[in-house]
Amino acid sequence: MSPRLHRKSAKLANVLYDVRGPIVDAARQMEDEGQKIIKLNIGNLAPFGFDAPEEIQQDMIRNLPNSAGYSDSKGIFAARKAVMHYTQQQGIAGVTLDDIYLGNGASDLITMATNALLDDGDELLVPAPDYPLWTAVASLSGGKPVHYLCDEANGWMPNLDDIRRKITPRTKGLVVINPNNPTGALYSVELLKGLVQIAREHGLVLMADEVYDKVLYDGVSHTALASLSTDVLTLTFNSLSKAYRACGYRAGWMVVSGDKAAAKDYIEGLNMLANIKLGSNVPGQYAIQTALGGYQSIQDLVKEGGRLRRQRDLAHELITAIPGVSCVKPKAALYMFPKLDPVLYPIDDDRQFFMEVLRATRVMLVQGSGFNYPDNQHFRIVFLPHEDDLREAIGRLAKFLDDWRRRHGTA
Repeated sequence: MSPRLHRKSAKLANVLYDVRGPIVDAARQMEDEGQKIIKLNIGNLAPFGFDAPEEIQQDMIRNLPNSAGYSDSKGIFAARKAVMHYTQQQGIAGVTLDDIYLGNGASDLITMATNALLDDGDELLVPAPDYPLWTAVASLSGGKPVHYLCDEANGWMPNLDDIRRKITPRTKGLVVINPNNPTGALYSVELLKGLVQIAREHGLVLMADEVYDKVLYDGVSHTALASLSTDVLTLTFNSLSKAYRACGYRAGWMVVSGDKAAAKDYIEGLNMLANIKLGSNVPGQYAIQTALGGYQSIQDLVKEGGRLRRQRDLAHELITAIPGVSCVKPKAALYMFPKLDPVLYPIDDDRQFFMEVLRATRVMLVQGSGFNYPDNQHFRIVFLPHEDDLREAIGRLAKFLDDWRRRHGTA
């Protein structure tokens, strides 16, 4: 009798996470062979010398003896109170402690909120390009991710008309990633009001991914979507991972605001799932109050002359100097999303193309299709490495693209 084959769930058919996908696997094998890889694929700050503020580290250490037991399923009181005060600073009305959930990073809470919202066949509007977790969790929840277009010619702003066209009777929610990963776009108040109006008209839940709300350049300011949507149910997700350089602490939060009266049953579902998972890791929770209430050292990194600002400017300058490469300059976050001219670079399979880039240059990038963008002409750059490494990496990419154009007769 032949052994039974154990196959992955059919719900994984539409799930991809190429930020840690096949190209990463190939890079790991190359590293095992002794090759040094320059990694421009993931927004993990610690390996590039961005340390979590020392006062956050010390607060976790001091509270470690208190962290062995489960916390309340929604999280410890002090951390949730700090998040509540933060929502008040953002102008979000009516948030109480009961409206705040702590999780193992924002990803944990995004998964929980989506599972509680979607029935089989329900639709969730997700931007294209997206942070691929959103597409994955919609599929894993039994729902259907429906991608609305963000317009590169308009600074990667969401196309409101395209969103309206894609709403059906099965549409349950609208995901807004602002500041945006992977494009680095920051949305205007006018645009945010337009998104709120669409949700209002169609009875949609707004799901606001605002993890990069403090990683802002050139003096721009971020407006919390929930400050504009007081009559629309809104879930806001944030964490310590990026602004506080604490990805590994897995400390995130979700805030429920807006029309909570109409969402009583949904909120019961959120509470049920929070109880099932018994709460998030407690040491990371103890970092939240100190982080939100302390010195905001991210400002030193993003201001003129700050390390992140310098690296953003350098990466953008170098990448747009390559023939046939254009890029909207990011106003926020840690990424940019360049485009390869399809005349100079006619690419049929962008994953295969950037696998070739990796093997030829030892530079790891993520192709645009890894962010559910369908044209085979885009890729994401993470500008976290030091300036010398950025120069080296983008220089290698420029030489590869020059050789590729010559080989394919498009130079």
